[in-house]
Amino acid sequence: MNSQNGARWRNLVGLASRPRPVVAATPADVLYAENKWRLLRYRSTSRRFATPILLVPSLINRHYVLDLMPGKSFVEFLIGCGHDVLIIDWGTPTAEDRFVTFDDVCGQWLGRAIRKAAALSPRNQTHVLGYCMGGTLAAAHVAVHKEHVASLVALAAPVRFGAPGLLTSWTRAPDFDVTLLTEALGLVPWQLLQSAFQMLRPTLGMAKVVNLYDRAWNDRFLDGFLALETWANDNVSLPGAFFRTWIEAVYREDALLRGNLTLQGQPVDLAAIECPTLAVVFEQDSIAPAADCAALLEKISSPDKGLEVVQGSHVGGVTSREASKTLWPLLSAWWAARDAAPQQRAEPNAAPQQAAAAPAAPHKTRVARSKAGA
Repeated sequence: MNSQNGARWRNLVGLASRPRPVVAATPADVLYAENKWRLLRYRSTSRRFATPILLVPSLINRHYVLDLMPGKSFVEFLIGCGHDVLIIDWGTPTAEDRFVTFDDVCGQWLGRAIRKAAALSPRNQTHVLGYCMGGTLAAAHVAVHKEHVASLVALAAPVRFGAPGLLTSWTRAPDFDVTLLTEALGLVPWQLLQSAFQMLRPTLGMAKVVNLYDRAWNDRFLDGFLALETWANDNVSLPGAFFRTWIEAVYREDALLRGNLTLQGQPVDLAAIECPTLAVVFEQDSIAPAADCAALLEKISSPDKGLEVVQGSHVGGVTSREASKTLWPLLSAWWAARDAAPQQRAEPNAAPQQAAAAPAAPHKTRVARSKAGA
């Protein structure tokens, strides 16, 4: 106990000068770039599966929450399992991006990323995992453009926005003039967005301090804590035109769930999603409530769909040590079961062999409960 106490105080006193852990460390190449966003393909010497996995993060936060640091990286884990992994880095919008629309992001950019990823596979398809807002965008896109999507994983991704809650109340407040805000600012400041999420859990800051004091003796914990704080404070602003649609149509009208949303002039009908689909929800999620995320499965037509209920919070449920033992292996196995027969591809950039995809076995809807750290 005394040794722990001594280590705690040494680490706390030296916290300001402690070297920050390296984030987003998994080597990757830029497969495609346009405007501010990039499609990254992670390097690997052993890609065993024919169908790549495209990770679609939120526009508000940086992509590397899924590649936090060595030993605490979902991406690193998937590569170790033999998956071909790609991710969208949405980049940092500038003043010229104030007119970037929902159709630009969800239709054109996401569509191009999916096609680029699918072209790496003999199936000409890719698995798609969307996290948070990225999952909402992925579901809307797949409902309209499904030809290159082998499966969809919606990770803490809400599709229902009309249920009672703080975010619903704030976004529907009559004195919240979205048009005035976006016309005045162009880009919606990340500070405004971050403060809104912080107000959902006003005691979170104090809880972090208590947790830090309690576990500061543990160097492994401390490095993970600092890596996560680096990510949590590395936010980006949103293009005004995109934000208007997000608030006015998605939040205020609940247009995605009701079938009133359009994408590039086409109706977004969630019932059109027929590919294998897994919804992962977190029981302690204050940002994307579990019921609002699970609602996706009530709308889609896929006979192969499932629900995974995980104990954990919106971020901790994805990045915790417990997630690396439970959720990550579960997702890897789910994709492996819906892939062509595993094959060895030693050269990372070699042209894929032409092969027919083996059909995945049907997967009935199920509800499972896993544990993940908050």
